[in-house]
Amino acid sequence: MTDKLKIVIAASEAVPFAKTGGLADVAGALPVHLEKLGHHVCLIMPYYRMAKKSQLHIEDTGHTIVVQISDKLVEGRIFRSTLGDDVTVYLIRNDDYYDRPELYSTPEGDYTDNAERFIFYSKAVLKVLKKFNLKPDIIHCNDWQTGLIPVLLKYQEQDNNLFEHTATVFTIHNLAYQGLFWHLDMPLTNLSWDVFTPEGIEFFGKINLMKAGIVFSDVINTVSKKYSKEIQTPEFGCGLEGVLTKRSKDLYGIVNGVDYQRWNPEIDPFIKCKYSPSDMRGKKLCKEDLLLEFGLKNRKDVPVIGIISRLADQKGFDLIAEAIEDIMKLDIFFILLGTGSEKYHRLFKSIAEKYPQKAGIKLTFNNRLAHKIEAGSDFFLMPSRYEPCGLNQLYSLKYGTIPIVRATGGLDDTIKNYNPKTKQGNGFSFKTYSSKAMLAKIKEALKVYHSKDEWKHLVLRCMELDYSWLRSAKLYEQLYRTALTKKNKAVSAK
Repeated sequence: MTDKLKIVIAASEAVPFAKTGGLADVAGALPVHLEKLGHHVCLIMPYYRMAKKSQLHIEDTGHTIVVQISDKLVEGRIFRSTLGDDVTVYLIRNDDYYDRPELYSTPEGDYTDNAERFIFYSKAVLKVLKKFNLKPDIIHCNDWQTGLIPVLLKYQEQDNNLFEHTATVFTIHNLAYQGLFWHLDMPLTNLSWDVFTPEGIEFFGKINLMKAGIVFSDVINTVSKKYSKEIQTPEFGCGLEGVLTKRSKDLYGIVNGVDYQRWNPEIDPFIKCKYSPSDMRGKKLCKEDLLLEFGLKNRKDVPVIGIISRLADQKGFDLIAEAIEDIMKLDIFFILLGTGSEKYHRLFKSIAEKYPQKAGIKLTFNNRLAHKIEAGSDFFLMPSRYEPCGLNQLYSLKYGTIPIVRATGGLDDTIKNYNPKTKQGNGFSFKTYSSKAMLAKIKEALKVYHSKDEWKHLVLRCMELDYSWLRSAKLYEQLYRTALTKKNKAVSAK
């Protein structure tokens, strides 16, 4: 085994080309840091409308691929860009599939042809590798959109020398989104019905692309150690806990890292004034700027509780909805940025109208505002029902914005409840999933905020914590070598 690995990252979204969630942050950062460790890395993703509008330098390679989908041949054109200094990004263009307002869905629901769109993408990834004669040591697949790739390698590419020693790693970013489709989409895969079994990709009569990745990859990981344990239980397993328990020896947990080139108050181009642990004057100015941005008049010593999130029950918005009136009675500013369920849109529109002097609500996503909220808030609220990893709590630490979280998944791995007696901990964490427990923790946090010396000590200590991607990339490097060892043993045993 050589020291340098040839790694292909297959991800359906990646910053800065297209984003709906944390997967994009991971796929945009991990390849760059793997390259810094000396490996050869490329990323393959669809060429969405969002990427076309990004004004990034994306060039046409002049190459096309042809993918069989059932009994038809579908063409894709290969475009190319770069991440960081050296990571090649291949973007697969098919406007019928990807030139759409959103990546996966609209507010009315998922695109009805998502099975075909991502079966095409999974097949196209392998076509791109063959087109450029790329012989990867690792294909790193991410979430259900790539779950078919390990199956295709086993059943359609088993005699292809290009992939004979290629190991697969499958990362579960959020088990709740599984890529479930009716069984009549099976012909789109051009796989034998022998794969559509309880031991294969069948799940209660449907195709399950998440299950496909879990069953057929060499190793699997989730984006935190806690979540890797949680998903083996009925509470968090989403029906796949038995499959995951069966593969528990091949299941690992690696917490996502933070790209400190993008999320760092010392160099952030989006915030009003840069600041650091050695000079915190800028954070006060960022707070004033944030309140102004949301049309709120600053009041001395009144803390800001910020939220940047998809508005969904999973993110704990049912708790926030129950407690919002009690929260608004506190002496705080409440600032929210996000989109999601219509019921929460209605709720927060009403809160903005009822509390115009205290609530700043923007029902959209805006990267510039996201940075301003991280820099200008005093607290960041994440009361998730479950959270595979979470990134905003890690961004918040760097910005001296103290997280208030529920102790689940990656939130529990990264945020330890502050103890006023020992002065240990880096945030405020509650275990019981209830609005009462959340509200009590918010009040506890506010007490510390008003103890100025104690608060200053906590903020500075949090800002100096290191959750860089380089640390996480080294753990992925180890995981890739584990997958390769397993794969090579299997090849030798043939």
